Amino acid sequence: MSVAPSSSSQTDRRSVAIDRAVDVVISSRGHASPTRLESACALLRQQAPLHWVERPGVRPFRAVTRYADILSIETRGGEFAAGPRTYLASETSEAVLQRVTGKPQLVRSLTEMDPPDHGAYRALIQGAFAPPALRETELWLAHWAAEMIDRVASRVRSFDFAVDVALPFTFRVIGRMLGTPEADDARLARLAQAFVGAEDPQRRLAESPGDTMRMAMLALRDYFEAVVADRRAKPRDDLASLIAHAEPHGAAMPHYELISYFILLVTAGHDTTALALAGGLEALLAAPDQMARLRAEPELLDSAIEEMLRWTTPVRHFMRTAVCDTEVAGQPIREGEALALFFHSANRDEAVFAEANAFRIDRSPNPHIAFGRGPHICMGLQLARMQMRALFAALLQRTDRIELTGRVRRVQSPFMSGVSRLPVRLNFRALRSEAAE
Repeated sequence: MSVAPSSSSQTDRRSVAIDRAVDVVISSRGHASPTRLESACALLRQQAPLHWVERPGVRPFRAVTRYADILSIETRGGEFAAGPRTYLASETSEAVLQRVTGKPQLVRSLTEMDPPDHGAYRALIQGAFAPPALRETELWLAHWAAEMIDRVASRVRSFDFAVDVALPFTFRVIGRMLGTPEADDARLARLAQAFVGAEDPQRRLAESPGDTMRMAMLALRDYFEAVVADRRAKPRDDLASLIAHAEPHGAAMPHYELISYFILLVTAGHDTTALALAGGLEALLAAPDQMARLRAEPELLDSAIEEMLRWTTPVRHFMRTAVCDTEVAGQPIREGEALALFFHSANRDEAVFAEANAFRIDRSPNPHIAFGRGPHICMGLQLARMQMRALFAALLQRTDRIELTGRVRRVQSPFMSGVSRLPVRLNFRALRSEAAE
């Protein structure tokens, strides 16, 4: 005769399953394994959407995985702060980084700021990312995208789309806006990727994540100190000059915040879009029907890009800290509690997105939060969309077939992740001049 399992054993199994899911969601390797990650996020959304996490070596926090809860927190800036603890990190890494600056965090940029600094610092360059200011950039992007495709077309049919196209394409965009020379792009991109992907074996500069971030930060600091000195002596029409002369509160920007501003731009300004581009192409290759439809209906490109952003969600989490006793979805949250908001999980929430685990280029509505929401919504969201539109338009126009030729690799990081290696082969359409010959 079979015996029904006791409620205590069922509770124990449930607790073990939740703990395992949390381990996946907060681990570096978990974000490099989409199947494991999606399964873990789904379990947490269903059974423990505001789960209190205690792990040795990491300060306690709540893992927030549902769309509605993350949206609620992000739009209540008066109750949840970004500054005290902005990213998940081990206590060891936090200690290493604090020794470098003597500050609570390694950098203090817009992502770490709260009012009144956040608004004042954001306003310094927000106009440069507004649609009117980006009109000339949008025209240039069409030429730059065509040039990138020409570069790979002229030398080889098989290449790594993530490394050879997405990365240099996106970094030159922010480099052009800052006014840094293209010759410096590869070095700066290497440092920027190490800074935000210090857990990844292929991105790190040292054995430990803390040392990698420290080395990357110091190298970026030295580079941009020279840029600031140059722009203060010889101002130009670029973002570097604007930041170098900025006075957010009627006085020159403090050195810590000044260097942090540049580091934010070279990290968030390219890697997120590069990951969305590579991940978007991988999604199309994995869904041939969607690729075929996009080729047949190019007017769907804009909605396809929104689906790529939802699907990839390169920024996987930010943290917020409750500044008062409050609640989220009826759950009491005490002042001082930290909450990790997992945006990637929110963008797969079945309560918001029908067939959430299906990649559909015509998805509508598509209220994804890949750019965040509320006061910290990504300032460069329109620029990111422009870059994706320009490159995919050029790619689809110039090719009639794209195929995967090797193993896809993803960044091992719970902060910023996505496709970092995408070996492909392109079959280029004959140019008119070639057809005439």
